[in-house]
Amino acid sequence: MTQTSNQNHENRKTPPVSVKEAGGSDNTAMGSRFRELLGILRRHDLVRGLTPEKLRAVLEDMGPTFIKLGQIMSMHPDMLPKEYCQELSKLRADVKPLPFSEIKGVIEEEYKLPIQEVFAHIEKEPLGSASIAQVHKASLPDGRQVVLKVQRPGIQQVMANDILLLRKAAGLLKLLSGGDQPVDLDMVLTEMWAVAQEEMNFLKEAGNLLEFEDLNHEIAYIAAPKLEKKLSTGKILVMEYIEGIPIDQIQTLEAMGYDMTEIGEKLADNYCKQIFDDAFFHADPHPGNIWIRDGKIVWLDFGMMGRLTARDKSLFRQAIAALANRDVYELKNVILTLGVVKGKVNHTRLYTDLDDFVTRYGDLDLGSLNMGQLLEELMDLAKTNGISLPAGLSMLGRGVMTIEGVITACCPQVSVIQIIVNHLAGGIKDQFDVRQAGVSLWKALQGFLNKGVTVPAQFSDVLRMAAKGQTKLNLEIVGSEEPLQKIDRMVNKLALCIITAGLTVGSSLLCSIELEPKWGGIPWPAGVGYLLSLLFLGKLLWDMYAIRSSTRQIDSPSAARRKASQPAGCRDGIHTGANPSIEL
Repeated sequence: MTQTSNQNHENRKTPPVSVKEAGGSDNTAMGSRFRELLGILRRHDLVRGLTPEKLRAVLEDMGPTFIKLGQIMSMHPDMLPKEYCQELSKLRADVKPLPFSEIKGVIEEEYKLPIQEVFAHIEKEPLGSASIAQVHKASLPDGRQVVLKVQRPGIQQVMANDILLLRKAAGLLKLLSGGDQPVDLDMVLTEMWAVAQEEMNFLKEAGNLLEFEDLNHEIAYIAAPKLEKKLSTGKILVMEYIEGIPIDQIQTLEAMGYDMTEIGEKLADNYCKQIFDDAFFHADPHPGNIWIRDGKIVWLDFGMMGRLTARDKSLFRQAIAALANRDVYELKNVILTLGVVKGKVNHTRLYTDLDDFVTRYGDLDLGSLNMGQLLEELMDLAKTNGISLPAGLSMLGRGVMTIEGVITACCPQVSVIQIIVNHLAGGIKDQFDVRQAGVSLWKALQGFLNKGVTVPAQFSDVLRMAAKGQTKLNLEIVGSEEPLQKIDRMVNKLALCIITAGLTVGSSLLCSIELEPKWGGIPWPAGVGYLLSLLFLGKLLWDMYAIRSSTRQIDSPSAARRKASQPAGCRDGIHTGANPSIEL
């Protein structure tokens, strides 16, 4: 929201509301609501089994809170089977409209004025009615046509009471299951309440609209409804009325002379911009929210927007690059970095699954790839291996699948993944051209040293796993501590060998580029790398000499006499019954 808008509504803005604050503590009302929910469950006869279709019907009958819960769950394929996620994604919060008298009451309460002093005319029949708000067409005193999005009275308290009931049910389930739940209901409920609060605060949606407009104002073919800032409040949103055509009305658009291929390509490229450039994207890009007017693609409904952190955006780019390059090791590293590991990861299985995935999709032409299917399979793969992806990325995956479904239906000849790859390639080129005059030497050095350390790939991957705490060293040894010390020294020497090799390879790579100053014809970073590798090599040679000297002492006659005096079972320093094992 801009500063001007904030000033206009400073007196109406309120801090985020907790569930308890919003819901109150009316036990009678909660008891009545509980009985109502039980009646719905009995009516759907859940004892005979649950199907995806039945679950969707139950949630729709239970009301807006549970519809929102289903919508949130549909974006978590890491928690629910794919068929349930697909069915729950069909949930729409279309409900029976409220009488206009109740809508009029909300409007006059918000503005503290009679409705005729604010609007010249309001149509009593709504354009749409959802679980949280109702939309009406209206006209301002100056004749401009607008739409009013008016929040349903008491909806915040209803949803807050429902969430309190759900939290109590989740706590009971957790107690009965001993904490072993396939779905983290607490996390889902927390996420749902956060999303619901944002959607119920229309100033937040107004801020999203203004931010989107600011980020896309230089793109001639992208538009959004103009916001009436002075008339928008926390419960009422007033925007420009859009007289356009939904993108899925193909025949109408073609009859008007529009090229659907051009529309599809520009829509896909703009969505790539939202994700990779702005890190602020429309999270619900279904056909009803994408209209065509006056040669422009008009985006509607900014209640659900996704954001990516700089880290997540960078990792998402790396994942696509790794897939394009068929780099299994890099893709595995990205997934482990992005996701939350639940339990112990079977790295061998993860490697195998990713290798099959990359092989299956890497041999296909980009134009024939289905980005939505690809992302869905990748999320299923992560789920199978006990890796949970964060909510923001699940929202991104759902958004990409939705936009690809829209483009496939309206302009099937357009390849979304091809446009993504082209956008990324163009972005990298543009970035390089802008910064070419001041390319950072330090970044170049970092890149080359990183390549040096990742040779060979298997050792590099083991080191990354160890750094993330994903490897374990289990020893079952009975006897002295000396063998443990020997193994520790062996591991240290192995690590030193890998680092020495990495420094040598990295320094050699640095010799192939022009860097100043030079020492004896060798760039100074390469010279430092060679010097360090020589020092490490000297350390290794000295340790080898020390080991040989100690071995001679052990094999001397006096040492043999001391060894012979030991018990038979302990002559090697470890009890003969010991069974050492190393598990990675």
